Amino acid sequence: MKNLGIYVHIPFCRSKCEYCDFYSLSGAKNKEFMGKYLSAVCAHMKECAPMAEDYVVDSVYFGGGTPSFFGAEGLERIYAEIKRRFYVDKSAEVSLEANPDSVSLRDLTKLRKAGFNRISLGVQSDDDLMLKKLGRPHNYEQAKYAVAAARRAGFENLSVDLMYGLPNQTMEGWENTVKNVLDLEPEHISCYGLKVEEGTPLWGYKDVAGLPDDDKQADMYLSAVDILQNAGLHQYEISNFARSGFACRHNLKYWNGDEYLSFGPTAASNFAGKRFTIARDLEGYIHGIETGGVVLSECETIPLRERAGEYVMLRLRTTEGVGKDEYMKAFLLPFAPLEKLFMKYEKQGLAVIENDRWRLTPKGFLVSNAILVELLEAQQKSTPLSKKR
Repeated sequence: MKNLGIYVHIPFCRSKCEYCDFYSLSGAKNKEFMGKYLSAVCAHMKECAPMAEDYVVDSVYFGGGTPSFFGAEGLERIYAEIKRRFYVDKSAEVSLEANPDSVSLRDLTKLRKAGFNRISLGVQSDDDLMLKKLGRPHNYEQAKYAVAAARRAGFENLSVDLMYGLPNQTMEGWENTVKNVLDLEPEHISCYGLKVEEGTPLWGYKDVAGLPDDDKQADMYLSAVDILQNAGLHQYEISNFARSGFACRHNLKYWNGDEYLSFGPTAASNFAGKRFTIARDLEGYIHGIETGGVVLSECETIPLRERAGEYVMLRLRTTEGVGKDEYMKAFLLPFAPLEKLFMKYEKQGLAVIENDRWRLTPKGFLVSNAILVELLEAQQKSTPLSKKR
């Protein structure tokens, strides 16, 4: 049987953060749609399950939005539906995103007993004033309580999300944040640079928000890499660091190009050679499932050369990188045009080769977009190996 990941998007939040452009609802509409969404997503799983009869689910991920705000009962029901409709491996990784303000020991204990075994807490900062500026609904004391409650509930795989490049953030403040969060002893830490997205509240006042420039953000990133590495959390992807054995199995599916099925508005799937995405419309999703209508915004079969481009783009996000033989065997394309560029990046300190695999260095990660443009241009010009013969 082939392995499969399942992602469930929970499109509800207590409130929207200043920087957030993820699809979710907040306020009065939450109560109106939560029950309808629960029924719709379970019905959708029943409809899709027959397509996955030859698969074993080895990872499940509840993201959002704020899954913890949705409530333990609803999450339990959805996960029970997954186990009812799909073959879920006994050792599957079952992850839950949570905000510190919407967790309790009671709910976490219920979720742990239901089979959830990994929790990712959106802490972002240890500075209460900074959290307020960002529109986060919690303070750092609540974050520390959430960690303690998760441990008491039996979670042995705990991740913490942090953000750098925040308004008026200094290098000293950022380094103290990383060190203070390390005192919480998480198995995994994600560090994301703040991106100002058009359409968010922060976009409207970004020029007067005191945001660090690109060079300062880069210095913060490299500092975090060093601090976390020295603390025993090894970098395995651009933004992710974990103790040995605690890399997020589900997220690795995205970067390795593995198969996954996703449910809920905006959720994207990679399954059976096709890529498809559900429309950014909760009401439309509920109505479409209830009436048998269309809920997808796009669905396409991915040509082999495009798959090759995705392989390079996604694998270079990881510290595993890309392999010459692996690439040529999977996509029937020559690796020489790419290797020529990698050798150039190696001289610039942006890439290294280990065990016949090329990967980017932390400095290379910082300019990965420019690197990928060059690599993909070289790939598009290459002639398939089969045609050369």
